[in-house]
Amino acid sequence: MQYLYLDGSDRCFMNQESYDQVLISENLFGDNKNWLTEEDICQVLLWNDTPISIIPPNFVDLKITQTDPGVKGDTASGGNKPATLATGAVIKVPLFVSEGDIVTVDTRNGEYQGRK
Repeated sequence: MQYLYLDGSDRCFMNQESYDQVLISENLFGDNKNWLTEEDICQVLLWNDTPISIIPPNFVDLKITQTDPGVKGDTASGGNKPATLATGAVIKVPLFVSEGDIVTVDTRNGEYQGRK
């Protein structure tokens, strides 16, 4: 199903074959809500036409909305720093990643995979 938009505490998804839309409570998402952006294709597991599980794409591209600038030569911290994504999730990224960059994140473990 394709994720369309956030509607209060629900998220609207559309079946791409029938174009039927369904509202799914955010309570069902857990940490997966950190990776969803509009138009993402997700797996929605249904039981008697009721959603019981949502699996986001394995990899998503998200914009960095806040991160500290990296200091050249600073590797004492392991070469990583925290960064806030457009969805509100916080991940560790390499020092060279800057605010405004688009990064690829593995949704299965929440780890940085690369920069676009």
